[in-house]
Amino acid sequence: MPWRKPHRFWRHLVTDDGSARRAFPEAAAERLEAAIAAGEKVHRGQVCLVVESALPLARVVRQLPPRERALEVFGQLRVWDTEENCGVLVYLLLADRDVEIVADRGIHARVGTAAWEVICRSMEAAFREGRYVDGAEEGIRAINALLAEHYPHDGHARGNELPDRPVILG
Repeated sequence: MPWRKPHRFWRHLVTDDGSARRAFPEAAAERLEAAIAAGEKVHRGQVCLVVESALPLARVVRQLPPRERALEVFGQLRVWDTEENCGVLVYLLLADRDVEIVADRGIHARVGTAAWEVICRSMEAAFREGRYVDGAEEGIRAINALLAEHYPHDGHARGNELPDRPVILG
């Protein structure tokens, strides 16, 4: 119910698509795309960054947790569908200033929940300071380091299985 957590309801009500575009303008999207592409030159993993301004109010009223929404997006964008099961979704829900990382079973089995949580909390701290682009880039670098450790590039050319460009959900 929105009256149980009125602040969350109002944040989702006033956060619109323009909020995502202001937090991640074109130059920022290019910078983050370059960070993802650079990482994929040193590892075999696939990173997908998704920014969603706010949830539909009906989903806020039903108290949909950001983690559940991240799992939906993981499936919708087929991040799980990589050759080596090493796709990683970084989901940013701006209205909640929440970061969720959903990693495919291959990389998650090697890294574990604790490492992903550290990256999420670091990114959220940067977001609280209004440093959205810096926080996202730092998180991507940390994810790239984990992927390089567990799935180092082996010299074989592979196609890019997921887009490097950040996805802004409207």
